[in-house]
Amino acid sequence: MEDGKHHSSSRQDGEYIWPRGRTRRSGSPTLLALTVLAGLSWWLFPISYWDIEAKASASPASENQFSWTQLTPSESLEYHDCFSGFQCARLDVPMDYHRSDGQGARMAIAVARLPAKVPVTDPRYGGAILINPGGPGGSGVAQALISGRNLQAIADATVVPTDTNHSNLYFDIIGFDPRGVNNTTPGFSCFPNLFSQKNWELQAEADGMLGSSADSFMRNWQRAIALNPACSQAILTPSVDGDALGKHTNTPPVARDMLEIIERHGEWREKQGFNAQRQFDQMHGYDPQQHILERIKWHRGREKLLYWGRSYGTVLGATFAALFPDRIERMLLDGVVDADKYYTGIGPEPIGDADAIFDKFSIYCNEVGTKCPLYAAGGPAAIKASYEKLEGSLYSSSLPVRSSETRGPEVVTWSDLKIVQRISVYQPLAGFTYLAGIVSDLLKGDGSKLADFKHSRRSPTCPTEECLIAGPWSSECAAPGQNEVYSTSAILCSDAEYMQSTDEQDFKRHWRNLQELSSAIGDYWAHTRLNCAGWSVKPKWKLPGRLPAPYQRSRLTTVVPVTANTSFPILLVNNILDPVTPLASAKKMSHAFPGSVLLQQDSEGHCTLAAPSTCVSQAIRKYFQTGELPMPGTVCDADLKPMLGAPKKPQEGKTPDDIALQEAVLDEAQRFRIPLPL
Repeated sequence: MEDGKHHSSSRQDGEYIWPRGRTRRSGSPTLLALTVLAGLSWWLFPISYWDIEAKASASPASENQFSWTQLTPSESLEYHDCFSGFQCARLDVPMDYHRSDGQGARMAIAVARLPAKVPVTDPRYGGAILINPGGPGGSGVAQALISGRNLQAIADATVVPTDTNHSNLYFDIIGFDPRGVNNTTPGFSCFPNLFSQKNWELQAEADGMLGSSADSFMRNWQRAIALNPACSQAILTPSVDGDALGKHTNTPPVARDMLEIIERHGEWREKQGFNAQRQFDQMHGYDPQQHILERIKWHRGREKLLYWGRSYGTVLGATFAALFPDRIERMLLDGVVDADKYYTGIGPEPIGDADAIFDKFSIYCNEVGTKCPLYAAGGPAAIKASYEKLEGSLYSSSLPVRSSETRGPEVVTWSDLKIVQRISVYQPLAGFTYLAGIVSDLLKGDGSKLADFKHSRRSPTCPTEECLIAGPWSSECAAPGQNEVYSTSAILCSDAEYMQSTDEQDFKRHWRNLQELSSAIGDYWAHTRLNCAGWSVKPKWKLPGRLPAPYQRSRLTTVVPVTANTSFPILLVNNILDPVTPLASAKKMSHAFPGSVLLQQDSEGHCTLAAPSTCVSQAIRKYFQTGELPMPGTVCDADLKPMLGAPKKPQEGKTPDDIALQEAVLDEAQRFRIPLPL
């Protein structure tokens, strides 16, 4: 025990197991580290959900791509092959679970399942882990396609199931699109068609973010007041028998959808058991104990959740735990949001560590010396001064950039630089190196890299023929795969009703406070509340004790915290330095769920997967496999540090499975993407 922290290592049969803590620093082979660091920059150039699914559905054996419209919604999970190795279904659920008349609108939840490496009838089948990537507004289907195999490799007993040990478990990974997100229907649009949406977004880019100029506040405020009331009205129409999507997109109904998914998965699992048991009986004679069927039978009304949520996904997980505390088998929360702060606004702002992370940019740059293009003899202070000089220069005067072979001319601005800075503190492993190159070039008057980045974030489009025929505001003109920003508002502004009543002066004070807290992301974080100003949708299902709207602290009497005694302890993991989900939030939420354990990772960035750690991944695997929790106070090292890479000497004595696990962790760091704003 040291400084109140437990650093664990372990031996088994006289040999070291890869350490659980910092007694022996976990590293990665230098070649692997260099490969990952070289490849990490792709996520800096965002792609839409459409792009992800189009690539995943492309099949060399067929010219036909998978389309969700091919699937008929069903009240049971009816899986169909999709996306090369996945199975998809559309689960029919009530829009309003509290209606007792059996009437009302219905939802079709898009579900993508990566099957376990063993059949569901195998004794080693461990169940289905539901995942959520964050947001709010993130697509679980997209996360499954991007990360499902890596998450599966981390949770599974071994990467390749070659043994017959029945205690070794292998899991399905299930991603689903929450209400109002991506492929789940009905969807919504804040614009008559995608073309007008992209025009609006290009105008936002031209106007600049908060803090970009002397009049940036008024321009951004007016844009919010133009968009938000109309967008919230759009999500309230059409109404079916009194039900409107906007009243049912907040987090509690999504938690209830998760309960429905695990129940219907149990039903589906039992059907597979019936078929397998019948085949066994036909081949070997009737089994009076019905072992196969008994092992995987549907526990009707008692199915329990296996869950892995990141960022906002931890709010969803905590909400599920508060509503259904007896239905948890495993729950892993990474990058932990203070759920009470999220719902009520009461408590410290979460961005207090963001500038400390950005200070690491200068420190790491100094440590690698001339390998960092911003290295200066004056050390970290001189490096930071170079960045601040550039930021001030771009604030005063943007930089014109000539066209290239792949893009037209651009003008790069203060806002463009701040976007890259924000990305760098969210994911420093790739972001710091990328930012250093951009800043170095800009200081020399070369804005081509930043112009390339700016250009890559756009996806202009023209109306499709179907849209032109159907007309504005039709479903043919909607683009659910490119609606993430507006899905975020639909969920967040309903969950956090207090944000809706923000007036101009209240918001200005809020913005100034955030600027004081963080020069790195204070302006960006203020947009979170700005996106709810003028929003008017009130959710029908609220957690007990949430704040009424309009929000007035003086009238607040009671707030019921998000807390519960769960049927199985929750594992929380968090970076020591996280820009928007600070360690303090994780500690608070751990106290809210008795028996839970917080595992800390000594790294910076948003969520532990921003910096791969085999130590953390081994703890996650053990938790899903056996339910064993780390010792309270355990701190894990990351395998890689921004700019510094990995230790020079690879760790000795690793098994092939250790190496395979490490490769999965490193690959997941490369693929890792957190939807905004959390």
